[in-house]
Amino acid sequence: MSFMDKIKGMLKGHEDTAEKGIDKGGDYIDQRTQGKYGSQVDSAQQRLKDELRGGDRDIPPHP
Repeated sequence: MSFMDKIKGMLKGHEDTAEKGIDKGGDYIDQRTQGKYGSQVDSAQQRLKDELRGGDRDIPPHP
């Protein structure tokens, strides 16, 4: 069982709360970096949300 599968199991039934946390974390990073990495943060947030939903398996992992 992968690390991500364990996390998904723990968050089962609390997906909305987890997505709010992902958004909040991304907003915090944007604030601290003054938006310098905004597009990368947005991309990471979307990938996390997709993975949380069981998402897109056709996206290759980041090297």
